[in-house]
Amino acid sequence: MVRSLLKRLKGRMLGVVPSSPAAISGERPPADSRERARALVMGLQDEICSGLEKIDGVGRFQEESWDRPEGGGGRSRVMREGRIFEQGGVNFSEVHGKELPPSILKQRPEAKGHPWFATGTSMVLHPRNPFVPTVHLNYRYFEAGPVWWFGGGADLTPYYPFLEDARHFHRSHQQACDSVDERLYQVFKPWCDEYFFLKHRQETRGIGGIFYDYQDGSGRLYRGQDPEGPAAGKAAEIGSVNLSWQQLHDLAKANGTAFLPAYTPIVDKRNGLSYGDRERQFQLYRRGRYVEFNLVWDRGTIFGLQTNGRTESILMSLPPLARWEYGYQAEEGSREALLTDLFTRPQHWFDDPSLEERCRPHQAVN
Repeated sequence: MVRSLLKRLKGRMLGVVPSSPAAISGERPPADSRERARALVMGLQDEICSGLEKIDGVGRFQEESWDRPEGGGGRSRVMREGRIFEQGGVNFSEVHGKELPPSILKQRPEAKGHPWFATGTSMVLHPRNPFVPTVHLNYRYFEAGPVWWFGGGADLTPYYPFLEDARHFHRSHQQACDSVDERLYQVFKPWCDEYFFLKHRQETRGIGGIFYDYQDGSGRLYRGQDPEGPAAGKAAEIGSVNLSWQQLHDLAKANGTAFLPAYTPIVDKRNGLSYGDRERQFQLYRRGRYVEFNLVWDRGTIFGLQTNGRTESILMSLPPLARWEYGYQAEEGSREALLTDLFTRPQHWFDDPSLEERCRPHQAVN
């Protein structure tokens, strides 16, 4: 997964994303930007790993360090067969080079002659209990002379619906975004719904969270793939939001630090719930959707595999077990149907009273 992050960043620079970053804002990153960005994501990896080990109580992360001959390296940390987490990884990478490839410089000629640098942390956790959601996180930074940007986000994928869990996860990240600017969550929430979307299934991967990319201080909040979508519309309505390098650094820190408070209460509340084979089989079936997204739509996975990246690291985001069933339909009126009908569609989690009405008959509010 760590090398997948490396390939993902490189893929974006190569223009895998149709909408490449706009002209830079003119602000140069601080002299110690690389050290500070590295310290930020390494600190998040350490903080999150320590917190997750305390939550699990049994599982421990095993670390594998690696070096990149061209410059840089990383730390892959994997937990398997824990008390709560069936499998998961929290990883860090830092890579750099003297000159960007010509294909990148063609798009960003202002980076010519500047050494480049990319660093980030990424995480996917697959719990054992079907009532505990899978979760993903990624925060990253890229720089090449005057060209720089931050990106990241976190999203939640429940297998059984609880409205309060969705609200808590979103509320935590909204508050983190609001600590920098109250307009950010309004764009980053629908951008997350847009990115983690399985087009061939016409459903979201989960209940979302936040997602942002190419934040370079130029004032343009949205740089996604759907210029007609809700995120683009909200960004256009808001207009320019000029954030400094320091503010964008603080945004990643605030959201990264918010992860454990956003996720831990959900784990504590749901892991003690008893489940049987029906719940386990539905979890494995829905994990299949997670696999489909990561292999079919996720830009980092696709680019990593196409460019001969380290396969084990790239595919570590996949669950240890999953299943597919031809033509499966959830039983009408079941909690499984509520999950597929309501929790795989973008929702206004805070201000839609109909959500409680739909969840209450299934004991899926609190």
